[in-house]
Amino acid sequence: MKKEKLIIFDTTLRDGEQSPGASMQADEKMRIAKMLEKMNVDIIEAGFPAASPGDFKAVESIAKTIKDSTICGLSRALDKDIDRVGEAIKNANSGRIHTFIATSDIHMEKKLNMNPEQVTEQAIKAVKRARKWTDNVEFSAEDAGRTRVEFLIQIIEKAIDAGATTINIPDTVGYNLPHQFGDLIKTLINEVPNSDKAIFSVHCHNDLGLAVANSLSAVINGARQVECTINGLGERAGNAALEEIVMSVRTRSDIFNCDTNIDSSFIVPASKLVAGITGFAVQPNKSIVGANAFAHEAGIHQDGVLKSRETYEIMQAQDVGWDKNKLVLGKHSGRNAFKKRLSEIGVDLKSDTELNEAFARFKNLADKKHEIFDEDLQAIISDQVSDEFDECIKLVSLKVCCETGEIPKSVVVLNIDGVEQKGQSSGGGAVDATFQAIKKITRSDATLQLYSVNSITSGTDSQGEVTTRLQLGNRIVNGQGADTDIVIASAKSYINALNKIHLKDLKKHPQI
Repeated sequence: MKKEKLIIFDTTLRDGEQSPGASMQADEKMRIAKMLEKMNVDIIEAGFPAASPGDFKAVESIAKTIKDSTICGLSRALDKDIDRVGEAIKNANSGRIHTFIATSDIHMEKKLNMNPEQVTEQAIKAVKRARKWTDNVEFSAEDAGRTRVEFLIQIIEKAIDAGATTINIPDTVGYNLPHQFGDLIKTLINEVPNSDKAIFSVHCHNDLGLAVANSLSAVINGARQVECTINGLGERAGNAALEEIVMSVRTRSDIFNCDTNIDSSFIVPASKLVAGITGFAVQPNKSIVGANAFAHEAGIHQDGVLKSRETYEIMQAQDVGWDKNKLVLGKHSGRNAFKKRLSEIGVDLKSDTELNEAFARFKNLADKKHEIFDEDLQAIISDQVSDEFDECIKLVSLKVCCETGEIPKSVVVLNIDGVEQKGQSSGGGAVDATFQAIKKITRSDATLQLYSVNSITSGTDSQGEVTTRLQLGNRIVNGQGADTDIVIASAKSYINALNKIHLKDLKKHPQI
């Protein structure tokens, strides 16, 4: 019997970006969108166009570029938001408007100051407004997981009557348990009179670590769209992880009577791309995409795998893309080979100038590092994108003195708005001294919340990838930097964060 289709709705570029400090530049969003398209993701929620001019432009650009995936924009149930999405996706090959309003008693009373009748009226109005732009309209009942079932049935019926073709049931605060959430989906499909006229979707948060379990329970009970993100990125504790949803459904085909169109061989490359761009490293024991996901330490396990892989492995590493990260280039590789490999990993540079700059960075790295991997190429492009956005602070030079028994000292020269400024400081180590020197020059009041170092590839000559998280008031950003010298990588990361934290274009994100 032919399996039903499970639609994968990826919201890495929208909800994933709501992780503190995970804001992405437009070019970074485009790189991720192209990778999602290669994976055969059905729907890409590219952003929240009303959040800022930058978010609007990013969604608009992705809508014009991506052809094989439906491009979706999120809006509150407000005319101005809906029209903003409509404008952003109007040139998409396939576009969707995703509009939402809160339906739980606590949200209606405390946040919206509206009664159920007013919320229902607003929902109907929003769906009808969206239908003027597109026939592909999704309606979400925010905080559905804590909403009275009777009210959910009523508002969903009216939203479908108004023209919604997808109904999303979010567990917005990650409150539900799998059996409870599955029963809710089953009840709604059975009790909403016109439920056969819409696809039921779920969007689960991971506050109790149950986002994937709740989503899968919903699928078993009739949901045919799952909203998820690469690496489970997202608001607070994150969302359901795309890789876990896809491989759970595929591996347990004896349980699920549906499957996705996802090309799973791109799962690991997509995970690495998102981790590199956002600075949110994947823990080694993360399922599917963690470095240890297919590693076996215990002797009994090793013996079993050597005799028959199936004894301890329920999936093949190659199926999720672990064989896609082999050595690709060296210092003698030419420009055409470099360009071709960039295209293969989802990077298409817009001009010869950009290609020349990236190739120069590649050659510079190849002089320091014998083997160049895909992850190195992604880091080169990420560094180039960072240099191209409106940076008022740039690193000119860095000198560090470290000696046993002596206090480390750092001398830093920065270019700030075209003027070179020099500063020096001591510290508890080379990195601390460098950060203190940068802080002294920039006179920034931002506080360091996180400092994290990861090796991009194996070997002592590997590039170090550094993430720094800075906070200034309510503004939190992540900075990234990569270099074979970890102190230089740290300085790049700190400066990248400083540039971001002082940007004027702030975003206001909703959540569902």
